[in-house]
Amino acid sequence: MNKSLWMSLLVCVSPWVMAQTPAPAAAATPATPAFSIDAERSRIAADRAQLEAGFLAEDAACYKRFAVNNCLAEVNVRRREAMADLRRQDIELNDLDRRARAAEQLRKTEEKSSPQALREAEERRAKAVQEYQERVEREKKKIEERALNQSDAKSRSDAAAGKLSASEQKARDRADKQAAAAEEAKKFNERQKEAEERRARHEEEQRKRVKPPAKSLPLPS
Repeated sequence: MNKSLWMSLLVCVSPWVMAQTPAPAAAATPATPAFSIDAERSRIAADRAQLEAGFLAEDAACYKRFAVNNCLAEVNVRRREAMADLRRQDIELNDLDRRARAAEQLRKTEEKSSPQALREAEERRAKAVQEYQERVEREKKKIEERALNQSDAKSRSDAAAGKLSASEQKARDRADKQAAAAEEAKKFNERQKEAEERRARHEEEQRKRVKPPAKSLPLPS
């Protein structure tokens, strides 16, 4: 059995397998890019922490906006989608880990396998790794495109909210002016009424001060 071929496969898909002496040139196969399941798990955990930090910042920003509940609901939708993507990657990575462990077990139990069988097994494992990496890249692109679209939508929403806020401010200003005008008119009417009342009292007092003319004496007969 060509053990070096098994080793190259297991090094690609599992961090716990040690590399051995390279295979002879006649049996060599194209090198597979280095891949570590532990590194992928760390990467997923870092992505999850980074996304959650960003969503927490968006939650905080929502409390400064007028429509708090709508804003929080939008953030929660994007949080669920992003976390679901990372969860799918976790599941795929666990599946790949199981395949690597199965490959290691197969190596231990099939020491007399033919080089051809080993090459075919290596190709299958390498293909599985490649497919996983391609899925991860596709998921990343989807997340980036969704984030870009949501950013554009958020910008439009903020612009609309800004216009609405300006309209509300203008409406409040008009209402304040109308209230001030009504108050001024009320005060004017009150002053007019008070002036009329003062004038009436003054005229009444003047009438009381004027004595009626004395009656003339009768003429002598």
